[in-house]
Amino acid sequence: MESVQTDFLVIGSGMAGLTFALNASEHAKVVVVTKKEQAESNTNYAQGGIAAVFGDDDSYDLHEEDTIQAGAGLCNERAVKIMVEEGPRLIDELVDLGAHFTGSGSRFDLWREGGHSRERVIHFEDRTGYEIERALIQKVKARDNILILENRTAVDLILDENGCRGAYVFDNESGKLEAFVASTTMLAAGGAGQTYLHTTNPPIATGDGIAMAYRAGAKIANMEFVQFHPTSLYFPGTGDRALLISEATRGAGAVLRTRSGEAFMEKYSDKGSLASRDVVARAIDSELKIRGDEFVYLDMTGTGARKIRSKFPNIYKACLERGIDMTSQPIPVVPAAHYMCGGVLTDTEARTSLPRLYCAGETAYTGVHGANRLASNSLLEALVFSKRAYRSAVGEKAAAPPPRLEPPFQKGSSGAKERVVITHTRFEIKRLMWDYVGIVRNSARLKKARLRIDELIKEVEEMFSDLPIGSQLLELRNLASVSLMVIACANMRKESRGLHYNKDYPDRDDEHWKHNTILQVSNPQ
Repeated sequence: MESVQTDFLVIGSGMAGLTFALNASEHAKVVVVTKKEQAESNTNYAQGGIAAVFGDDDSYDLHEEDTIQAGAGLCNERAVKIMVEEGPRLIDELVDLGAHFTGSGSRFDLWREGGHSRERVIHFEDRTGYEIERALIQKVKARDNILILENRTAVDLILDENGCRGAYVFDNESGKLEAFVASTTMLAAGGAGQTYLHTTNPPIATGDGIAMAYRAGAKIANMEFVQFHPTSLYFPGTGDRALLISEATRGAGAVLRTRSGEAFMEKYSDKGSLASRDVVARAIDSELKIRGDEFVYLDMTGTGARKIRSKFPNIYKACLERGIDMTSQPIPVVPAAHYMCGGVLTDTEARTSLPRLYCAGETAYTGVHGANRLASNSLLEALVFSKRAYRSAVGEKAAAPPPRLEPPFQKGSSGAKERVVITHTRFEIKRLMWDYVGIVRNSARLKKARLRIDELIKEVEEMFSDLPIGSQLLELRNLASVSLMVIACANMRKESRGLHYNKDYPDRDDEHWKHNTILQVSNPQ
C-alpha cells in the first residue's frame, strides 16, 4: 500500500473543496481526491444561483429572517448571521477570481426564488454552479502546490489518538489502496441524493463523506431532513440523474397545474407557486396521490418565449432535446431527492467533533439550513464555511507523529459477476427509501424500513468482507449507512417539521422537539 504525506487533504472537488484547497495552498501543500471528473459534483448542477444581499431594497436582516423561517425553528442563528453577512464579500472575491454572473457592470441581475422576500439570487444564466466551478478549477490548476487526483474513492478516515490523520483512498483505475496522511482533512464529498430512486443528483452523490465520518465516530445531525426538489422533469428512461427544473422558473411566473390544467398551489399556501420547497413538494405529492397521476405540469407558456429563452437557455435546450417546447407546452414534473440538509455536525469554524477533521458543503450540518434549506443558500453556505474552515485549519495546523496505518482491506477491484449483486442491492435501497422514507412518512413505514435496512446492511457488510473491492461496492456500503441514518433520525423525531412530515405526528412540537437529532457510533471503525 502506497502512502502519501501532505499538509491538507481535501476529499471532494465541489465548491467547498475547491475553495478550501485554493486558500490553503497559499500556506502549504494540498492534495484533492475526487471520484470522477473535477466538475462532476452537485455544485456543477446548481442552476438557480447563489443568494446574497445586493439589492437596494434588501438587507441582512431580511435574508436572515427568510432563512430562519424556512428552517422551521432549527437554524443556528449565529451561523445564519455569519453566512448572510460574510457572503457578499466572498462573492466579490469569486468575481475577482474570474467567475461571471449575469448583469451589467457592477450590478448583478437578481432573481427571486421561492421563500425569498426580495430579489437576491445572483446567477449566470441558468447554470450558476457550472460557472463557479469553472472559475475555481481554472485557478486551482494554476497552483503548483495543489495536486488533484481523479477517479479515487475515499474508503475510511485514518484515525489515531491525535484525531483524523487523513484517509484511505481506492484508486478506481489501478484497483490499489492508497493512504493519504495529512495534518488536516477537509470533508467536502457532497450529498447523498442517490439514496433515493428519483434524484437530481449525479451518480457520484452517494453520501461518502457522511458515511465515513459516521464510521469514524463523528457526530451526525438531522439526517431526517431530506429536501426534495419539487420539479424535476418527468421523462422515463432519462437515467440516474433527473433533469432539474430550477425554482427560478416559478419566480419568473411558472404555475403548477394538474394534468387537467387546474392551478392547485393556492390550496396549500397563500404564496401559491412561490411557496418553499417542502410545501410545494408535499402539495405535488398530495395531488399525485389524490388523482393517481404520475406527474403534474409546470406551465411557463404565459411567461413569453423571448424571456424563457433568455433566462433559461439550458433548461429550454434540455427540454427541447426531450421533445418539449416549454415556450408553448407545459413541462411534466415530479419531485426528486435534491439536497441533504442534515450531515456531519460542525461548529461555525467548520470543525467536526473529531480533531483535525473539518467539513463543509452538503456533507456538513452547520445549522444554517435547520429543518429546511432556503433556495440558493447552499452555494453561499459552502463558500462561507469552507473559507472559515481554511482560516481555522491554518491556525491550528501542527505536526504530529506518523499514524499507524491499518487499512480496512487489501483486495483488488471487483469483476462483472459481482457487480450484478451490487447493482441489485443498490436499486433495492433506493426503492425502499423512496417508498417508505419519502416526502410523506408514517411510523409503520419507518418501522418496516428500519427492519429491512438492518438486513441489507448485514448483506452489504458480508459483500464487503467477501467480494473484491471496487468503487460500486464502496458506494453501496455508504448508501446503506446513509439510509440507516435517515431512517434512525426520522424515527427519533416525533413531530412534523420542515422537510420531515410524519402523518402520525402531523403537528410541529416546539415544546418537546425543538432540537437536533444526533447520531454517533460508540465503537468507531
